Amino acid sequence: MLLIALVHLGASEPPRFNYGDALDKSLLFFEAQRSGKLPLQQQRVKWRGDSGLSDGFQQGVELVGGYYDAGDHVKFGLPMAYSVTMLAWGAIEFSKEISDLNQLENTLSAIKWGTDYLIKAHPQPNVLYGQVGDGASDHYCWERAEDMTTSRTAYRIDEAHPGSDLAGETAAALAAASIAFSPYNSSYSALLLVHAKQLFTFADRFRGLYDNSISSAQQFYPSSGYSVSKQSLSILYSITPILHLLMKSKSTSAAVKDELLWAAAWLYEATGDEYYLQYAVDNAVYMGGTGWAVKEFNWDNKYAGLQILLSKVLLEGKAGSYASTLQQYQAKADYFACACLQKNDGYNVQKTPGGLLYVDNWNNLQYVSAAAFLLVVYSNYLSAAKTQLNCPEGQIQPQELISFSQSQADYILGKNPKDISYLVGYGQNYPLHVHHRGASIASIFSLQSEVGCSQGFDAWYNNPEANPNVIYGGLVGGPDGNDAFSDERSNYEQTEPTLAGNAPLVGIFAKLQSLYGNIGSYHQNEVPLPQLKTPSTGTWKTQAPKTSQVAGVPVEFLHSITNSWSVGDATYYRHRVIIKNTSLKPISDLQLVIENLTGSLWGLSPTKAKNTYELPQSLKVFNPGSEYIFVYVQGGDQAKISIQSFH
Repeated sequence: MLLIALVHLGASEPPRFNYGDALDKSLLFFEAQRSGKLPLQQQRVKWRGDSGLSDGFQQGVELVGGYYDAGDHVKFGLPMAYSVTMLAWGAIEFSKEISDLNQLENTLSAIKWGTDYLIKAHPQPNVLYGQVGDGASDHYCWERAEDMTTSRTAYRIDEAHPGSDLAGETAAALAAASIAFSPYNSSYSALLLVHAKQLFTFADRFRGLYDNSISSAQQFYPSSGYSVSKQSLSILYSITPILHLLMKSKSTSAAVKDELLWAAAWLYEATGDEYYLQYAVDNAVYMGGTGWAVKEFNWDNKYAGLQILLSKVLLEGKAGSYASTLQQYQAKADYFACACLQKNDGYNVQKTPGGLLYVDNWNNLQYVSAAAFLLVVYSNYLSAAKTQLNCPEGQIQPQELISFSQSQADYILGKNPKDISYLVGYGQNYPLHVHHRGASIASIFSLQSEVGCSQGFDAWYNNPEANPNVIYGGLVGGPDGNDAFSDERSNYEQTEPTLAGNAPLVGIFAKLQSLYGNIGSYHQNEVPLPQLKTPSTGTWKTQAPKTSQVAGVPVEFLHSITNSWSVGDATYYRHRVIIKNTSLKPISDLQLVIENLTGSLWGLSPTKAKNTYELPQSLKVFNPGSEYIFVYVQGGDQAKISIQSFH
C-alpha cells in the first residue's frame, strides 16, 4: 500500500541521509508543540489550533504561549528553558549552516516562541512561574490541547519558595538567546539579557530546589543534581566519604550548583563581563564544575555542557589568570567526549549492539541527541584552536567527534537494526502510533466536536490505527539497550517525543548537512497513510493515473488515487501526485498553487502566499528528468494543481 519515491539527482555516490530535511522536520515539531494563539503566517503545522488562551489568568498573570512539553499539555519550565538554551546554542554555533539552509527564520522563531513566554513568566525580579498545568490531572485525560478541560494552575518560585535550578536554567536560556538574536534584533537581545541577569541574581541569592517549591513537578521533572543516573557518574579521583554522602542524598545545594555555573558561563558568553567567568572559576570546586566527570548531559545535568562551554574560553586563548581552573574544566570535558567515543580506558558510555549510546531505558534518545550535539560543538572548538582531543587511549582528531555524532544521527534516521527512523515523518519507516494526544486525535478542523477527557481514551488512545496527524520531526524515546522497539501508543517510554530530546537536533543536522549534504541525499517524500487494521472498517480502491501538462511549461503532473477507505458515511481518498521535469534544463524555485484542498498534504512546504507551496529546501534545483512525489488525503473531488512560478 505504501509507495515510496527516491528522487534521482544524478549523483553516483551511495545515498546519504538528507540532514537538511531532518532539520526542517525537527523545527516543525516545535510548531506542533506551541501553546497559545498561533500565528497566521509562521504556523506550518495546520492540524493545530489555538489553545491555553487563559493560562495564568487565575493567578493574575498572563502566561499564554510557550510550549507543551511532550505528548501532554503541561508547560514544564525546567525542560522548556533547557530546550531554548539548546536551540539558541545551535543557532549561535551553526548560524551560517542554518542560514545556508534557509532555516534561520524558522530557528529564531522557535527560540522566540519560548523566550517570549519565559519573559512573561518572569514578571518580577525574584518571581518566576515555572509550570502551567498539573501533570496528574493532565495525564488522567486524553484530549486535544484545543479541548483542554484539565487544571491550568500556574506555579511559581519566589524568595520564600526558591528554585535556583529553574531560575538558573532560565537565565542560561535567555542569555544564550540574547546572543542568537544580537545580530538581528538588538533591542530584543538587550531585553533578554536584562531578564537573564535578574534571574541569575535571584537563583544565586535564594538557594533551593524548584521541585520543593513546585511539588507537582516532582513526579515528572525532579531536580536531582548529583544523584542523577548514579551509574553514569564517575570521578577521576578517589571518592571520599563526603562524596559518598552526596551521592546518597538529594542535597538542596548540590542539586542546583550545575545550573548556577551553567547560567554564569552563558552570561559571560553574552556579556563578556569577567564577573561571571570569575564566578564559574571561584566556585569550580565547591559547585562540582571541576570535580564531577560525567557521562551524560540532559535537562537535569548540565555539567558536560558547562565544561565544554568553558573549555571554549581556554581554547580561544582568553583564559588569562583563570587558565589553571579552566584546564580542569577542559579535563572533564575531555572525559565526557572520550567516554562517548569509547576511548576512556573502560569508563565509557554504554552502547547498544547496534551502536547507539545508551543511558536509560526511558526516552534514551534525549541523551543521544544531547551528546551528539556536544561532540559536534566541541569538535568546532578544537578545530578552531588547531588541537585535538586527548583521551586515555590516544589523541583523537576533531573530525572523529563529528563522525561519531554522525553515526548517532544516522542511527536516529534509520541506520539501525530495526531499519526504522525514530524521527517521526522522516524516512520510509517510522513510528505511526506516537504517544501524543494531539497527533493521535483527529484535528479540530476535521473533527470539530469536542473530544472529552475519557472519550479520548476510548475512541483514540485505544484505537489500533495509526495516528491521524503526523507529528513531523518528533524524536521519540527510541529503543532499549538491545535495540528493541515497540511502536505502541501506550509505550510512552519509547514512543513519546519531548522538547528536550528534539532541541539539540537542529544544530546537529545543520552541521552534518553542511559537511555531507551535497553527496547524493536520501529523500523521502511520502508519509505512510494510516493503515486500517480491520478489513471491515474500510474498502481499499485504486485508480489509474491521469497525466496533465500545460503547454509551454516544462513540468508534467501524474495524478492518481492509490487507495480509498470509508469511515461511516464518509469516503476518503489518498492522492499521489508525481511532478516530473520534462525539459532539458534544471528548474529552480518551483512553486505550485493547490486549490480545493480540504485535507492534509505531505511532501511540500507552504509559503506565505495563499494556497501556494514549494518543494523542500533541499530540492531548490529540480534537474531534467527528475521526479518528485507528494501526497494528500481528502474526501470528495481531487485538488486543482497549477504552477505559480519557476526559474
